[in-house]
Amino acid sequence: GYSCLHTPSLFTADRGDQPLSANAPFTLFIDKTTGSFLCTATLAEGTWQDFQANVEMRHHGVTPIPPASSEETEEEMRQAREDARCIWERALPLWELLDEKETKETKALFGISQVTDATLKRFGVRYLRTARSLVFPWFSPQDATLKGLKLLRVEKKGGTKTYVEETLPRFDSYRNLFGLPLIGRRDTELVLTGWELDALALHQAAGVASLALPRGASCLPPTLLPYLEQFKRITLWLGEDLRSWEAAKLFARKLSLKRCSLVRPGNLQPRPLEALNQGLNVTKILRSALLASHKSIISFRQLREEVFGELVNTEQVSGVKWARFPELNKLLKGHRRGELTIFTGPTGSGKTTFISEYALDLCMQGVCTLWGSFEINNVRLAKIMLTQFAGRRLEDQLELYDEWADRFEELPLYFMTFHGQQNIKTVIDTMQHAVYMYDITHVVVDNLQFMMGHEHLSVDR
Repeated sequence: GYSCLHTPSLFTADRGDQPLSANAPFTLFIDKTTGSFLCTATLAEGTWQDFQANVEMRHHGVTPIPPASSEETEEEMRQAREDARCIWERALPLWELLDEKETKETKALFGISQVTDATLKRFGVRYLRTARSLVFPWFSPQDATLKGLKLLRVEKKGGTKTYVEETLPRFDSYRNLFGLPLIGRRDTELVLTGWELDALALHQAAGVASLALPRGASCLPPTLLPYLEQFKRITLWLGEDLRSWEAAKLFARKLSLKRCSLVRPGNLQPRPLEALNQGLNVTKILRSALLASHKSIISFRQLREEVFGELVNTEQVSGVKWARFPELNKLLKGHRRGELTIFTGPTGSGKTTFISEYALDLCMQGVCTLWGSFEINNVRLAKIMLTQFAGRRLEDQLELYDEWADRFEELPLYFMTFHGQQNIKTVIDTMQHAVYMYDITHVVVDNLQFMMGHEHLSVDR
């Protein structure tokens, strides 16, 4: 396979003492990088250690048992499914709203006036009138039952329009490749998008198989890779800014460069929904997608479009701007991948407090962040960041804790569990694993002295 090993599944045979048939379907996928597995027939999944244990069980004539989730997780997922079912039953197909004027206004609000009712019906999109939200379903690939959903609403502030998403279950458990039930077994080409509305537009405008990633351009969870193995060609068209372009290049490495092509954002190549609304030739844009793989030596001709893109998008090239620190933008311009920034100062000068808010600012804008706190423990760090996130003293308003904690939990923020001096190779391996699993683009180390075990040196920086 491209990113996974394929094999007949241990979990589909009736008895543990039966040998796996050579003609058995290859429904077990093992990630080549992490060793984690997924059986697409039974949805059994687990780590490489879980897989080894099940192989041993089968060798001894015992029927393999899929790894079980914790009772708390199972209950949370069950509740999410129930909540999703209630919302789904209350939501109406957009084309069945009694008031035609309301239908047109709703479509205009979400920018989908050009999307036909047939397309909305094919993808099963509904509208929850009470929340003024579009509802995108997550159906199980195993038995087509409703596993969850995503709500999309529009918020207007001044002249700007922003889209707000909510999912059931929560984002870290929401792994819906929107559009997957419509994919046929013989489909070999796919367009991967970062937004459900883009998937609708692509299917309607070009008639291509299209899927939307559950977390947009911020992350491609490795657990989704098995469902993408059947495709010989994948075109990534994730958005219209340079962040989505960088994400596409990152995701292509996970998916295998040799089968991936990328649509480069530009004025004549906006995101798919915008291309549909502008009447652009979507098929032509897809044909112009650039191959993700390249030779070791290239000429300026291959770089020409990228250079032009950087000249056109100078603001985006400078990186993600800090919302809380406008003065910092004047110094650093913005957060850019591949750069190292070092903050120094004496003990007690507020380095950790500042860097936690510095990182939080970026994280709130969708920058996937990994924290390595080698000086203070993660509980204390999380408390600092939660206080900064809420902008209030939660110890004086404990009744608000759950509300703010739930919001904080949605951030793409992860913590390494190290504390004090560590082996540098172990730390680097952990960082590399996090980059693969969670598409981390910002790593914070606080601080270098404690990680290296030099905290007793006289140089206090």
